[in-house]
Amino acid sequence: MPTLYLIPTLLADDTAELVLPTHIRSVIEKTDAYFVENVRTARRFISGLKTTRVIDETTFFDLDKDTPAVDTRRQIQELTERKRNAGVLSEAGCPGVADPGSVVVGMAHSLGWRVEPLVGPSSILLALMASGMSGQSFVFHGYLPIERQDRARAIRHLEKEAQQRQQTQIFMETPYRNDALFAEVIANCEPNTRLCVACNLTAPDAFVRTRTIREWKTQVPDLRKKPTVFLLL
Repeated sequence: MPTLYLIPTLLADDTAELVLPTHIRSVIEKTDAYFVENVRTARRFISGLKTTRVIDETTFFDLDKDTPAVDTRRQIQELTERKRNAGVLSEAGCPGVADPGSVVVGMAHSLGWRVEPLVGPSSILLALMASGMSGQSFVFHGYLPIERQDRARAIRHLEKEAQQRQQTQIFMETPYRNDALFAEVIANCEPNTRLCVACNLTAPDAFVRTRTIREWKTQVPDLRKKPTVFLLL
């Protein structure tokens, strides 16, 4: 049966030599079909690795949150019948985590494919590692509600879970809404609750700080348009 490779991509531009093992290049060279969130981003990533892969001879299947499952099922079924390996590429970091990649991975398992996750950067795990918070018990919640009252309610619930379970609560936001989310966390959490802000991970200007809510009120960071992970405990 074919193999589905789960291929991590970069979190920050021009960091391939620092964060990607050489094995990823060899996988790219022998794989000519990919399930991707964004075709342009995927093509740029593959081209940037400067492998022998001819980009115009590579097949890309869209796999975003709006992709009908029936389309993905048909595509992977065709690959199965032709015994072609495939890869999954996230927009940033590791596929199958906080992205639609898990859909095709589940289908691959049901069809008997071999699934191989490859080593690479994960903003969630890097942020947890650098936070100084519990790595024994943690939960990733993805994106919080956009509506202000619902988001405030969600933040207070996460703080309660963190305190009662001593469990790190991890969440994120679309970069252009980071400052608004930060302000909501500061407004809704207790002064002694710890908040870690992990921003632009793996980039030269990466920023990771863990402070209490009281301390953050006087040291507000600029998170505009910067990929950021938030952690509460």
